[in-house]
Amino acid sequence: MSKQIKIYTNPGCPYCKMAKEFLLKKGVEFIDYDVKNDKDAREEMKKISGGALRVPVISVCNEVMVGFDRGRLEQALSCLEQSSKIE
Repeated sequence: MSKQIKIYTNPGCPYCKMAKEFLLKKGVEFIDYDVKNDKDAREEMKKISGGALRVPVISVCNEVMVGFDRGRLEQALSCLEQSSKIE
């Protein structure tokens, strides 16, 4: 489903925590993958991000972003609003 949000994180990463808190405040549901302890999630993260080893990696609609950029994430979330208007 294109509306599904995935976030690939590491438990000790402060930017991962900020990204998840941002999504929670927005009331946006997401799936959190712990790439430190889940090898399959780590490999999937590298595949979708072009080999990135930094976290967080966030997949929103058809966009993948590496790192937490509040403005860019806010803009990416607009696809959720647009698709809900269409349905």
